[in-house]
Amino acid sequence: MKTRSRLHALLTHSVAAAGDSDDDGVMNYARYCASIENSVVVVSDMAREKSRIFCGAFAATLGIENYESEDSIWERLILELLPEAEQEEKYRAELRFYHYLRHLPRHRRPCYRLVTQLRMAGVDVIHQMYYIYDGAGDTIKYAVCVYEPLVRPLPARSIVVDSTSGLYEVLESSSDTNILTKREIQVLGLIDSGSSSKEIADMLSISINTVSRHRQDILAKLRARNSTEACRAAKSLGIL
Repeated sequence: MKTRSRLHALLTHSVAAAGDSDDDGVMNYARYCASIENSVVVVSDMAREKSRIFCGAFAATLGIENYESEDSIWERLILELLPEAEQEEKYRAELRFYHYLRHLPRHRRPCYRLVTQLRMAGVDVIHQMYYIYDGAGDTIKYAVCVYEPLVRPLPARSIVVDSTSGLYEVLESSSDTNILTKREIQVLGLIDSGSSSKEIADMLSISINTVSRHRQDILAKLRARNSTEACRAAKSLGIL
């Protein structure tokens, strides 16, 4: 599960400190949500790398009604209900969502959630995931996942929803390695090795203007602000 490993490293690399007063509020919210909505709610604490699972009535349908906790940020018993291909799709969607949020203004990040359609234990399930940040909106404190039965199909396998407006954007379900063209991957690899635009132009027998165009297209596709961020994002996605 290389995608999961990359995502785990990103989520736990820079997190808010553990043990502050938000814990009770978040756990109470999850408990009431599971009870009232009959859903399964997972709260993953990034600092402690532990998860609490709150099981509403839907948990019985999935056969996990006694599931309460994990010494991990991953909800193991739930993930085991997914075929391997479904697990990989879930991780890829969450990795794309993570990078999507990184390039939003900090104050806007809490407004968005990932919504994915999954098939587990013979049941069509809607999975919603969002992050709870520290006060500055910079570091992730908790990831919250909500699992409920699917009422109607989504417009795409995975979408990002702005919960303040209801507007959504489709997250591409094609392979992440197809985000960039072969030439763009080649250019980005040379950028990552420290080559200048002139050196890249000479090596690839193209003009400096073409290199500049490739740079701008790469930044736009990876939602990166500079070449360093683009290289980091590409490595996280397994492109480089």
